[in-house]
Amino acid sequence: MDNCIFCKIVAKKIHSDLLYEDESLLAFKDIRPAAPVHFLVIPKVHVPTLADCGEEYAMLLGKMMTLGAKLAAEQGCGLSTDQAGNLAGGYKAVINIGPDGGQEVYHLHLHVIGGVHPWRNERI
Repeated sequence: MDNCIFCKIVAKKIHSDLLYEDESLLAFKDIRPAAPVHFLVIPKVHVPTLADCGEEYAMLLGKMMTLGAKLAAEQGCGLSTDQAGNLAGGYKAVINIGPDGGQEVYHLHLHVIGGVHPWRNERI
């Protein structure tokens, strides 16, 4: 798509702070992070929204989620167990769909958001 910013990132016409790339996906840091860890996972193929994904996208969507979890752990947001045996850490994995869902860029993307919120001094 000619005016899609994410397609331009895939085509290397716009720079991104790249975390990962393979034949079907890119992951890069969000330019307006909502938390200390905030990156996006996008498919290289242009798909406007999750609502546009049929069964043929099942493997791609699974790969996006799996990569998001792997990179979240690498960025320090993986799950762990504290001394009392309770789960600690974690992150949000969010896909906004359409205008009412808060989608701003109409190219499917997964937000992975985690880490301490400095304005609240707590984890999300």
